[in-house]
Amino acid sequence: MDRLAAMQVFTEVAQRGSFTAAADHLGMSRVMVTRYVTELEQWLGTRLLQRSTRRISLTASGESCLARCRHMLELSAEMQEGAGQGDQGPKGPLRITASMSFGIAHLAAAVSDYLAQYPEVSVDMLMVDRAVNLIEDRVDLAVRISGELDPSLVARRLAPCRSVICASPGYIERCGLPESPADLARHNCLTYSNFGKGEWRFSRGDEQVSVPVGGNLSANEAAVLTQATLAGAGVALQPTYLVGQMIRSGQLVQLLPDWSPPELAIWGVYLSRKHLPASLRTMLDFLVERFGGKPVWDM
Repeated sequence: MDRLAAMQVFTEVAQRGSFTAAADHLGMSRVMVTRYVTELEQWLGTRLLQRSTRRISLTASGESCLARCRHMLELSAEMQEGAGQGDQGPKGPLRITASMSFGIAHLAAAVSDYLAQYPEVSVDMLMVDRAVNLIEDRVDLAVRISGELDPSLVARRLAPCRSVICASPGYIERCGLPESPADLARHNCLTYSNFGKGEWRFSRGDEQVSVPVGGNLSANEAAVLTQATLAGAGVALQPTYLVGQMIRSGQLVQLLPDWSPPELAIWGVYLSRKHLPASLRTMLDFLVERFGGKPVWDM
């Protein structure tokens, strides 16, 4: 837990008498505000606020803690002001998390180029195939791929994430080309074990279809399915950030190009819009400019 941030959140809740009002002022979700206060209470071993359906009030411990928190925040502001008289450039540690496939395919190179531009920043990359808890895992920026994010999250859209249906030339030679989405039901489809395992959706203009699919291989990681597709194991629905170059080079063949799977997005998720460190702000700007509305990997 960032204890100074938790003190700031607690101070705002106490001042405004509302978790929602504090969340709006701080530019973070109400869920995150509640979590900060709860973890501060757990750290101090005492209840700071009395919560009811109508109002929030300070306990005796909360009154005492509030004065100390304000003092600590004043000292912190003085330290930042003094330090700010020097170089204002991005510096310090930045912890980023992303999926293994996107991290290896594009994020590692992007971060390397960012560090060449801002050498006083140090980045710790945590590659995991799950949604991490930003507070518990001390993450500054989570790069996530999703259609719709939880509205309680604070996020910036970094780039679109488009997908295609593809297979290797060898698989097509053995099993033929599907001529319509319905034909996929007769192919060995390689699927994700954690979502969309039994059904793929497509659109063409105003027409939308859902196709039941199945096969003898599933995995929770896109890079695994990509390698299996290259080996001729079957047909896969894969993001263009992984297979775009492989299709351009002829290693894979795009199937049903007139039909589009649902488009997702690549998001940068962080804790609060207020008081963004220069390192996080410049990293977000760098990734948006790097990937953009039409990423280099798209075909």
